[in-house]
Amino acid sequence: MSKYIVEFIGTFFLVFTIGNVVIEPGAGSLAPLAIGGVLMVMVFAGGHISGAHYNPAVTLAVYLRGKCDTKDVGPYMGSQIVAALVASILVLFLKGPDANIEAMDLSAVLPQVILAEVLFTFALAFVVLNVATAKGTEGNSFYGLAIGFTVMVGAFAVGGISGGVFNPAVAVGISLMGLSSWANIWVYLVANFAGGAIAAFLFALVNAPDSAGG
Repeated sequence: MSKYIVEFIGTFFLVFTIGNVVIEPGAGSLAPLAIGGVLMVMVFAGGHISGAHYNPAVTLAVYLRGKCDTKDVGPYMGSQIVAALVASILVLFLKGPDANIEAMDLSAVLPQVILAEVLFTFALAFVVLNVATAKGTEGNSFYGLAIGFTVMVGAFAVGGISGGVFNPAVAVGISLMGLSSWANIWVYLVANFAGGAIAAFLFALVNAPDSAGG
């Protein structure tokens, strides 16, 4: 149970931060720094308990890597989604009924959105697998920094194209907050889970002896 609680806490603060720094008055151009920062500290806080996935696409990648038990996959993803919903409700409460929330229009740039989300979800999951599950980096002290900075870089690089989601739980959160239409959620789900699966495949390819050893 402690693993699922940690997954809830980490995902909650990730989505809670995203909502508060994106919805005005927010953090403006510094929003990606805040988002990467909160992910970094939550990864350091919970990595030793749950692995600090905070992202269903990462959970999928870690599962395919062989480092997440089948029995944990559903509860991990469930904890992450529930955390996103709770965080979103609290963001809307804090911002108030007069918050200026404008949903992104993805219809004109759908191929670009899918590509951006696949690439940076892949990057995130690939980094997680290499810094948090690989034998060659076992016991390192930088894994949280690497993971947080990956999200920060992705948000700076393609946030203006796709919203910089890279996480199905975040996709649920921004949909509830009104930052994205519910009609768009399939785009994020498909792209994010695809990115996670590709990362697991390529991790196994480039770390063949590691993967063979579980």
